[in-house]
Amino acid sequence: MFEALRSIFQRPDATVLSMEPKLAVAALLVHLAAIDGTVTPVERQVLRTILMDRYELDQHEVDRLIVQATRQDQNSVDFYHFTSALSSLDDSEKLGIVRMMWRIVFADGKNHELEDNMVWRVAELIGVSTRDRNVLKVEMSRA
Repeated sequence: MFEALRSIFQRPDATVLSMEPKLAVAALLVHLAAIDGTVTPVERQVLRTILMDRYELDQHEVDRLIVQATRQDQNSVDFYHFTSALSSLDDSEKLGIVRMMWRIVFADGKNHELEDNMVWRVAELIGVSTRDRNVLKVEMSRA
């Protein structure tokens, strides 16, 4: 019995290992847009635009990505599932992710405390410094 339990815990989590960064980013952005309880049409459009621009997607591809990201978000219990897929990215890509998150936060003109907290937690998990996160926050609040 002990061997059976040990083998379960030693198995790598295939979903974490196989998550592509694009899907991880999309899932985080989908979650962020909804974290305050409401996804406004403006937030929805900014989400689509961000993903289309960042990953050079057409309308159909971004729709499919958002459906997949929403499914991943609904099946996840924490952010680690997504942030672990982003930890190997270079610093400029990580900063780009935090910038995208702030664009979602400020899309509706408000910075809800749950949104702010989520950006802080994700930035910490992917290795973006407090200073860089705050610089991006100020930059995106003025955009």
